Amino acid sequence: MRTTLLAFAVALGAFAGAAQADVLAMPESASAATVSVPARGSSMATVSQQFGEPSTKHPAKGGGSAKHPPITRWDYPAFSVFFERSTVIDVVVKGVPMPIQNKDELQPASP
Repeated sequence: MRTTLLAFAVALGAFAGAAQADVLAMPESASAATVSVPARGSSMATVSQQFGEPSTKHPAKGGGSAKHPPITRWDYPAFSVFFERSTVIDVVVKGVPMPIQNKDELQPASP
């Protein structure tokens, strides 16, 4: 029994010493600043005036309660606009990853 426990402990220690973490390198890419997009807080009317009619207007989802307001999405060729009721809450630029938040909290990989 002791031999089995000792062998297990040695194997576990060898495995732990060989463990490695992967490092995810995020390439710097084009930002949303290179594409003109609606400002957060804009109205549907303002977005229509500035950018014209979207290629697709998706029907509202949600809206069953005050905690779950209706969310609508309009798709343009370069971006999608998300509205809560009739106010812009977010814009997603196609092909551009979201910016990394809290970069100062990221820890460097240990060798």
